[in-house]
Amino acid sequence: MIILKTGYNVVDAMTRMVIKVSPGASIKDCAKLMEKEEIGSLLVHEKDILKGIITEQDVVRRVVSHGLDTSKTTVKEVMESRLVTIEPQEDLYDALVKMRDANVRHLPVVDKGKIAGILTIKDVLKVEPQLIDLIAEKFKLREEEQKPVFTKKSGKCEICSEYFDELNDAEGMSVCDECLENQDDDLEV
Repeated sequence: MIILKTGYNVVDAMTRMVIKVSPGASIKDCAKLMEKEEIGSLLVHEKDILKGIITEQDVVRRVVSHGLDTSKTTVKEVMESRLVTIEPQEDLYDALVKMRDANVRHLPVVDKGKIAGILTIKDVLKVEPQLIDLIAEKFKLREEEQKPVFTKKSGKCEICSEYFDELNDAEGMSVCDECLENQDDDLEV
């Protein structure tokens, strides 16, 4: 197994000016803060000790989609407390591997138990754009045979025997648009 190193440490790319909230903050206040600061996550802390993270996805998936009141729901109720973190001296490649494996886009940076910063995929790609391939691995395409194929070809329609520049492939037959529309629901594209 080849282990790649970038030569850049997390500290070289991370954001040091972290926007933090307390566990008791309301989701509404968090959303306003994220909008104001133009960020996608907030670190949750008590006395500078990292307790969790709340992201835009958490707000949508755990609050809005369940119809919870954003002014009454607190960060503590919906934050992610099982955190994947990294230390500032680790290599950016290692950080990206952690992000990929944990399926996260925001990685809190912790130094000696204290919040040191946050690292996002965007931060990594600004420093090492060639690492995009590592991120792309998690978005693998489905197998070719599972993909729906809608190809147009020219030839004779196998139903009406007329020539067309564009035919549809329907259950292994080459069929024109009109014949395809006139067929029973039994004929599938």
